[in-house]
Amino acid sequence: MRSNHEIDYRIFGEEMQYVEVELDPQETAVAESGSFMMMDDGIQMETIFGDGSQQQSGLLGKLFSAGKRLLVGESLFMTAFTNVGQGKKRVSFASPYPGKIIPLDLQVLGGKVVCQKDAFLCAAKGVSVGIEFQKKLGTGLFGGEGFIMEKLEGDGLAFVHAGGHVLQRELQPGELVKIDTGCVVAFTNTVNYDIQFVGGIKNTIFGGEGVFFATLRGPGTVWIQTLPISRLASRIISYGGSKRKEEGSVLGGLGNMLDGDGW
Repeated sequence: MRSNHEIDYRIFGEEMQYVEVELDPQETAVAESGSFMMMDDGIQMETIFGDGSQQQSGLLGKLFSAGKRLLVGESLFMTAFTNVGQGKKRVSFASPYPGKIIPLDLQVLGGKVVCQKDAFLCAAKGVSVGIEFQKKLGTGLFGGEGFIMEKLEGDGLAFVHAGGHVLQRELQPGELVKIDTGCVVAFTNTVNYDIQFVGGIKNTIFGGEGVFFATLRGPGTVWIQTLPISRLASRIISYGGSKRKEEGSVLGGLGNMLDGDGW
């Protein structure tokens, strides 16, 4: 028997997906602001302090949880969508950039999943959305994207979003995989997470891939994305300069002329 609300869902689309959540009367889904797409008549929207989970009962618990969320730029508030009508109602949440929506059944996954702090999309009411600080010194000093993460706890359904294609990998006990810190989407609570320095002066200066990567050791499940939002943003910024930087320097000037940029 689940303590969280039992919601049904369908995921639509390929590159720009959205998830449609089906709510029975008095069932509730919660979401971060900005993810809402559409809903049926009979669903009531309400701004709530925190995530509305049992773990946040009491003012002190809510303030502490909200304070941690504020540290990483998350909102103090979430939006609850409750079916106050008769019969089943649907509410939809859209992905913020090209990629995939990953459904996570926390009851099957051991009650806790750790994910990148910008990955959470929506969840059944009762799922706790908190902050997970990686406690190891190396992770704290050099982890970058992987240092402060988000934890989803409970026994309900939660949905996270990842960029590009998503690989789900099952790690055996003791099996180790090394991943770019930005490419780690989520992992189950049994996976050991750490940051490793890429040795060698050539790698450090000329590698171009960053000097640290995440190490994840099984057992457990890991979700990996091919296009972190930070990587996508840096490509867009570098391309949006006054002069385009082509790999083929001979044709670069010609391309700019054809585009009307001149010399």
